[in-house]
Amino acid sequence: MNWGKVAAVALLGSTVAAGAGMWYAQEYLYYDPIDPNGPDAAIAVTTPAGERPLTLTGFEGIDADSSPLRWRACATVDQAAVEGLMAGATPFDGATPLNAPRWFACFDAARIGGDLESGAARAVLSVSDIRPDVDRVLAVYPDGRVYGWHQYNDKTPERGVMD
Repeated sequence: MNWGKVAAVALLGSTVAAGAGMWYAQEYLYYDPIDPNGPDAAIAVTTPAGERPLTLTGFEGIDADSSPLRWRACATVDQAAVEGLMAGATPFDGATPLNAPRWFACFDAARIGGDLESGAARAVLSVSDIRPDVDRVLAVYPDGRVYGWHQYNDKTPERGVMD
């Protein structure tokens, strides 16, 4: 038996196993669905008068304890509420939707980001500092679709992020 071949196969096998484990951890392990009737499914919008809760339908969401950025949500608001929401909500400059796991099909970060750039959707602040240095951001479409994610803010750049 050639021990060099055995070592090479063992090295290759452990590399494949580590890669598969990393992929599984990133795509599935840490994510949990959010209960549509639970407190994590409540979405508000920040206005000059304060936070205003939204009445949602068709809520789907995921979150993970491993990072403050893993929260994602998809929902719909009533068409009549969209006009008031668009008029009174605090705009969010520099909104950048973060990718969701592939199995969370309702959230397409590339499409949402393109729609924000083209003006087909508008980014608004949902909750400022939902966690330290992290804001909850919503992309709101004129037809009532709402997509949410968490994004680092740079309100205190001299301190650095997440000191």
